Amino acid sequence: MRLQLPNNWEKHLADEIKQDYFKELELFLDEEYKNQIIFPKEEDIFTALEATSFEETQVVILGQDPYHGENQAHGLSFSVLPGEKLPPSLRNIYQELESDVGVTRTDGYLLPWATQGILLLNTVLTVRKGQAHSHKNKGWEKLTDAIIKKLNLRESPVIFVLWGKPAQSKKAMIDTEKHYIIEAPHPSPLSAYRGFFGSQPFSVINKLLTEQSKKNIHWG
Repeated sequence: MRLQLPNNWEKHLADEIKQDYFKELELFLDEEYKNQIIFPKEEDIFTALEATSFEETQVVILGQDPYHGENQAHGLSFSVLPGEKLPPSLRNIYQELESDVGVTRTDGYLLPWATQGILLLNTVLTVRKGQAHSHKNKGWEKLTDAIIKKLNLRESPVIFVLWGKPAQSKKAMIDTEKHYIIEAPHPSPLSAYRGFFGSQPFSVINKLLTEQSKKNIHWG
């Protein structure tokens, strides 16, 4: 499988594409897609990078690996395809959204957020059906870490939203003199009541964008 990075991300990640781990990842995915049911579909692996270019990225919301149920994952962290039932974490995100900024969303499709400059990036971009974390430590983390590091080198500030310990482990890569970090417990039912609810990330994001004279995110 040839992993083709969309938009102009290939230019920014040219050094990564030459690495041995990237070639090994391509070979691994080739076998997986031939022999297993893998989510998301091949053509949706890089939806996040396709929807939000390097230059347009204003906010990064970092997830873990894709949903592993049918018709859910489509390449954006926390998002599901139109018309699909809301997963528990997304339901909690929407609860906080309504509490924070008074916006009610019922559709779990987050592409409208991505097209406003929110990079909805998972740290691992593929998964076997029904097997959470099955593509962990196969190379994706090296690529997504490289994406975070490249964004960190930008002069234009980026707001990094880190929910839960795995996402917060990326803090060491982020220069907080230049960029912003919003962190809270993960929105999953296991941890949302430990501080995710009431953290007001959506109003904080727009406040930070306003301070930079940038357009606010329309959350609806």
